Amino acid sequence: MMADTTSPPPDKTQNTSILATLHPDIIHAHILTRLDGATLASAASVSSLMHRLCTQEDLWRQICTATWPSLHDPIARRVISTFPGGHRSIYSDAFPSLHNFSLHSHRSPPPPQELIFAVDIYYQGRPVFSRVKLVETQKKWFLSSPLWVDALEPNEMIPTTVKFTRKDEKWLKHLEESLSVSWIMVDSTGKRAANVSSRRAVLARRNWLTREVEVIYAAEMARERVQCVVKVTCCGKVGGELQLREVNLVMEDTEGRQVSGKEGVAILQRAMECGEKRRVDHVRDKERFEKFTCLMKESRERKFRREMARDLVSSLLALLACIMCCFLAGF
Repeated sequence: MMADTTSPPPDKTQNTSILATLHPDIIHAHILTRLDGATLASAASVSSLMHRLCTQEDLWRQICTATWPSLHDPIARRVISTFPGGHRSIYSDAFPSLHNFSLHSHRSPPPPQELIFAVDIYYQGRPVFSRVKLVETQKKWFLSSPLWVDALEPNEMIPTTVKFTRKDEKWLKHLEESLSVSWIMVDSTGKRAANVSSRRAVLARRNWLTREVEVIYAAEMARERVQCVVKVTCCGKVGGELQLREVNLVMEDTEGRQVSGKEGVAILQRAMECGEKRRVDHVRDKERFEKFTCLMKESRERKFRREMARDLVSSLLALLACIMCCFLAGF
């Protein structure tokens, strides 16, 4: 009779007991500091000891600031310190990609006094720009105007290490694949955050008038009726540095209308509360953006046809009125 050489399954209790024999400082300094956010979150479920060690604020601060250098900013640090889970809460809210939530969710809470936007731009995974913007959302001009947030100051130009060129579409494709954006919105009142950028670009193009390069990032909101759009406008001289001239966020609907600040904040609040957070899927993001663009184009064409029909009717009525006036004047 042959001996059974099948190895027994690993004993989780034994693995846990081995960890328990190590000093917590060794686990912290030599193991946990080497883990990424997803692995650290998984390790926290191994045991009560690991949960206590894996939820320490310094670990999550290191992970968050390494992922999003903008969170080094004193404004961001002040707000994050008020969150119950600190940087761990920010990572949980902001790491997945935010998409698509129901329009029929519960009533939105009152708009917060302010929103904080942490913006990071990367080239081939290396940060090239980081900025935190604080926007007061109770101002009348903000609530009534189209939602528009600029990460740069007027006339500010940010140099990068990227070489600017006017070659063919191959370079635009390279820029689309290499330039990524994170745009984290933080609600200091509701203690929530969300990343409203698609991370990878859905389109890179040259502006037909200025010939500047525009790189577009989009995240779907409100079940294909609204989308957040982040546009990075680049310029420069051939052979020199690529410079960032504009980095802004807007929100638009399928009618081609820019959503107002009041409506936009309400949408973003509902998105933070009940949005779907998924792994970044570049192919799906591009498909959604192209579908949204088609819906917008169709809506504009319908609007144009309605206006043409209305103008035609108005012209016919005016002509009829003129004929009637001439007929009556003849008597």
